[in-house]
Amino acid sequence: MIDHIGIAAKDYAASRRFYDAALAPLGIIPVMELTTAETGGYEGVGYGGDGKPSFWVSSGGPNGAGVHIAFTAPTRALVDAFHAAAMAHGGRDNGAPGLRPHYHPAYYGAFVFDPDGVNVEAVCHAPE
Repeated sequence: MIDHIGIAAKDYAASRRFYDAALAPLGIIPVMELTTAETGGYEGVGYGGDGKPSFWVSSGGPNGAGVHIAFTAPTRALVDAFHAAAMAHGGRDNGAPGLRPHYHPAYYGAFVFDPDGVNVEAVCHAPE
């Protein structure tokens, strides 16, 4: 249903470092970049796979509190890797990797706040 989503970061460089590291274990990588010369005022990076950006981070935004974004992880080990990478690159813990059976019995997720306070999650729905 959704083709792509974007957030605007208060500190673009810090957010870029955070998302580059946190999304890499999930196979989500930068596939497109926009410069201020191209856009007329902001810079941005589009993350995705197969050349298609589905998640964008751009400059010039306010604090992102109240926003929640969840990325699919094919394995629980990759949820763990996401959390470790996010924490090592400016993330703040908002829920260590683990089962969340109140959603469903196999729901395994981890939550971190990005540098702007966006609640970012990696979730695996597969049983162990």
